[in-house]
Amino acid sequence: MTAAVSSVSASAYKSIRAVCQVLKVPRSTLYAQASKGKGPRAESTRRLDAHITASFAKARGRYGSPRIHQVLRREGLRVARKRIETRMRVLGLQARRSRRFRKTTQADPTKTPAPNLLARNFSRDLPDEAWVGDITYLSTETGWVYLALLIDLCTRGIVGWAVGRNCDTPLALAALESAVANRPPPRGLVHHTDRGSTYTAHDYQKRLSQLGMAVSMSRKGNCWDNAVAESTIGTIKTELFDGEVLTDIYQVREMLFSYIEVFYNRQRLHSTLGYISPAEKERLIIMSAA
Repeated sequence: MTAAVSSVSASAYKSIRAVCQVLKVPRSTLYAQASKGKGPRAESTRRLDAHITASFAKARGRYGSPRIHQVLRREGLRVARKRIETRMRVLGLQARRSRRFRKTTQADPTKTPAPNLLARNFSRDLPDEAWVGDITYLSTETGWVYLALLIDLCTRGIVGWAVGRNCDTPLALAALESAVANRPPPRGLVHHTDRGSTYTAHDYQKRLSQLGMAVSMSRKGNCWDNAVAESTIGTIKTELFDGEVLTDIYQVREMLFSYIEVFYNRQRLHSTLGYISPAEKERLIIMSAA
């Protein structure tokens, strides 16, 4: 075995041990497979396992075989997705699975909701044509923490977010102001949410009017009208918080900053975008317009 091959194998074993410790996956099957065969095919498999394990570790267990396949393609490795799926099963590497979560916001019966301007058309050609928003909750050892966010329908990037101890209009406004500070919106941008009282409140609607946004809301009891926001929340809870014991709001905010600003918006491969990141999607749009 050459020095280069030995280096790859050693790197693979280190990565695998680290992944197994963090994600609590079995090593027995992997080591049994690694000890088999000395031919070219076995060596090719060991090298592939090293790449798969390193990619899985870099994504912190958030990627299944479709995204791992895309990562390896970007690295110049032409491997069938089915083979990657098989090797991940052998290695005991399984991405975290999304779960459904309950709604947080409650409607105010005294307020008249806006019409549904989106009509489930979640596709946009340019950034800042439409944002969708929602609020969710997280349990910590010191009480409930709430996350409000806004997502751009073109890039699927999270353009604004805020964390607070109360599910209220100030929290929703904080997320809105975060988005506006990051990306000053053009007048006429469609702002879509559910009918929660946080969004129908006078102060929130007044701010939307000042910004010249077109207000859109889901129909009563119809979660599919805001599917992108709900899906994004499900992804965050699954990929970042599932199984975590959260201490307080400060830990939640720190984890979210790293996840959203570093990983989700700039690195995460989104299947809806053809397995590119929101930042890459926006760059491609800018380049095509130049």
